[in-house]
Amino acid sequence: MAEIVLKVENLTKHFPVRGSRSRVVHAVDGVSFEIARGQTLGLVGESGCGKSTCARTIIRIYEPTAGRIELCGKDITALDQKQLKPFRRDMQMIFQDPYASLNARMTVRDIISEPLRAHGLARDAKEVDQRVNEMLASVGLSQEHARRYAHEFSGGQRQRVGIARALILNPRLVICDEPISALDVSIQAQVVNLLRSLQQKQGLTYLFIAHDLSMVRYVSDQVGVMYIGRLVEKCAADEIYAHPLHPYTQGLMGAVPVADPRLSRQKTASSIEGDLPSPIDPPQGCRFCTRCPRATQRCREEEPPFQEAAPGHYVACFHI
Repeated sequence: MAEIVLKVENLTKHFPVRGSRSRVVHAVDGVSFEIARGQTLGLVGESGCGKSTCARTIIRIYEPTAGRIELCGKDITALDQKQLKPFRRDMQMIFQDPYASLNARMTVRDIISEPLRAHGLARDAKEVDQRVNEMLASVGLSQEHARRYAHEFSGGQRQRVGIARALILNPRLVICDEPISALDVSIQAQVVNLLRSLQQKQGLTYLFIAHDLSMVRYVSDQVGVMYIGRLVEKCAADEIYAHPLHPYTQGLMGAVPVADPRLSRQKTASSIEGDLPSPIDPPQGCRFCTRCPRATQRCREEEPPFQEAAPGHYVACFHI
């Protein structure tokens, strides 16, 4: 059995509402999943569904409200920042905006080598240069790029620098927080192919967050669908695209454009109507009931359990 690199149980993150003692933003509400070594879990959903908050809570940028986070079998949920520091070597993040996430005053050499200095993993400047040059080569950049600044690069090149910085510590878990959404379409495939190649070479484990469902299918082994802080469906990537069970997942799949006009006309898309409800006051029962064409009174009163509907295929819906 493959080693479980990340295990999340009932992860919850609530943010207090300013000016209120009782109201909170239900950003993440009881999410559970695990990722085996060398695998990728794609996390999808509309903006505001809690995907990025879930990722940032896992990596402890945000402190969890409740739940449990295990990294390589070690519970890191309640560790303080000093205790957590050794574990940060094993979990790194690639951010959405490759320009905002890079320090404009630092050279590429300093940006990529910063994690080495923070963890005391480089003996001298010669070793730093060697490690940085190796990482630059692995992401498709040259040694001469080490002396430049972030503003001198294209968006795709800047994201490669961000990838190099995340991987220089040889982490066990890499969280990719929409790493291609800020890039041109022509560059997105190059970056995704680079991430897949690095995963195969280094045995990396990814939590991959994105809006592009076709790209998530290409890069992921499993896919989890989030809606207002909760997982509503999770299974193997091919299975969820071939047989989506939850009405929300079906609506997301129906919104994916098809290049072939003939196939597009044959496609029976179930659109998602209405706006995303506020996470401050989510609907009672099933959170999707206000937008679901199948919703019944039971859906409005009871929360459907997240359970196995088919082998390895989990869904939270009464109408399966």
